[in-house]
Amino acid sequence: MSDTPLKLYNSLTRQLEPFVPIHHGEARVYTCGPTVYNYPHIGNMRAYVFADVLGRVLSFKGYKLTHVINITDVGHLTDDADAGEDKLEKAAAAGARSIWDIARHYTEAFWDDIKALNIRQPAQWTVATDYVPQMIEFAKGIADKHCYELDSGLYFDVSTVADYGRLARSRTDEGEGRIEAVAGKRNAADFAIWRKTPPGETRQMEWDSPWGRGAPGWHLECSAMSGAVLGFPFDIHTGGIDHREIHHPNEIAQNQAHTCSDHSGAKIWMHNNFLVDRTGKMSKSSGEFLRLQLLIDKGYHPLAYRLMCLQAHYRSELEFSWEGLHAALVRLKRLVMAVETVRSGAHSAEGDVTSIEHVRSHLDRFEGALSADLNTAEALLWLETMPSLKGIGPVEKFVAIEKMDTVLGLGLLHITRADLRVRPKSATITEAEIETALAERKDARAAKDFARSDAIRDDLTARGVEVMDGDPLGWDWRLAI
Repeated sequence: MSDTPLKLYNSLTRQLEPFVPIHHGEARVYTCGPTVYNYPHIGNMRAYVFADVLGRVLSFKGYKLTHVINITDVGHLTDDADAGEDKLEKAAAAGARSIWDIARHYTEAFWDDIKALNIRQPAQWTVATDYVPQMIEFAKGIADKHCYELDSGLYFDVSTVADYGRLARSRTDEGEGRIEAVAGKRNAADFAIWRKTPPGETRQMEWDSPWGRGAPGWHLECSAMSGAVLGFPFDIHTGGIDHREIHHPNEIAQNQAHTCSDHSGAKIWMHNNFLVDRTGKMSKSSGEFLRLQLLIDKGYHPLAYRLMCLQAHYRSELEFSWEGLHAALVRLKRLVMAVETVRSGAHSAEGDVTSIEHVRSHLDRFEGALSADLNTAEALLWLETMPSLKGIGPVEKFVAIEKMDTVLGLGLLHITRADLRVRPKSATITEAEIETALAERKDARAAKDFARSDAIRDDLTARGVEVMDGDPLGWDWRLAI
């Protein structure tokens, strides 16, 4: 490929920086994973589509990738600031189930969404409860110089490290706005390293420690796991933009204390922006919140949501709407149909031509877009123009499309238009009934009975079926918006 250097936006410095790996030829990446107390909503999943694209680009550029994603199955309270109930304990109590069963169920549901969105498996999933001994050792190593003990647990004193909060750049005399007061804290921004189980209470997940029986703080978990698996310093730490304000600054403070330096632990910190919801269903407290399965139930293939994410830059807000999702599905269908035509031509072509010299400049522009801080929106345009390039053979086009799809992850090499036809959960009409109606409509059109033809089409539309004249597939489901 071209020698275009990969430039990434570092949230820590607020500027684009060339990616220069700490270990030659390697890229070590850590992504903050889910707290598995409920199903992830599609806003959560945007972070993993972004991290997946980052990893695919690094692989595309020739780096040996080690990508780690954690599973938080203990220690995350109902806000980021050491206040409220533990989310896992609360979910287990509400469902009268074992906390371990809760964590396992929602972890597997998250992994199902990962698979549905064609997100590659990381090199390792780090599960928080598997690393509690390492967390205790991490805490012991920084406790004397950086922490103090209260009745409620062990707290990190943020005044003991240099330039606390520089990632968020939101320090004030009162501290971060979302941090609630805890009696005895030296500074408003101080946070729990270890939370003691309150007297008279018993947690389903608790361990012995030098500071009493209890559980690790959420922030400690990511520092301990990323350091244990990737080593300090590593190359890139990713997460949602909401982590930039409290969670990641606290990770950085712990990493500075642990390494006895001003190093943040990761060389580059990257954050995807929010998915903005206009439907009012993003919150998990609502009944029918926007999880990936809801999109599928309403007739949308999950890769349409992946494409929707790729249409926007990861650092831009992305507004969700059903109309926008439908447009993404239509765009995906057109792309799949174009690639099917190229694939058919490539399979029937004589010889085994794998040269891409005639599309080299096209691929270079594709790579250039991705090298400019993962500009997937522009890269998509280069992918879409590939099937219609003039004077280029189908084999050469297919080889180029294969390289492009390896990065964008839309599954174009194996998915078909028929695969994108997802039956809405609420649909009452059967596929056999649809085919019968279409056959009747064909007969009506042949007899020039256009009133009958239109009536059949209108009836199908009312039942959620979109008739597409001229499309070889003939019909598809469409959500009534």
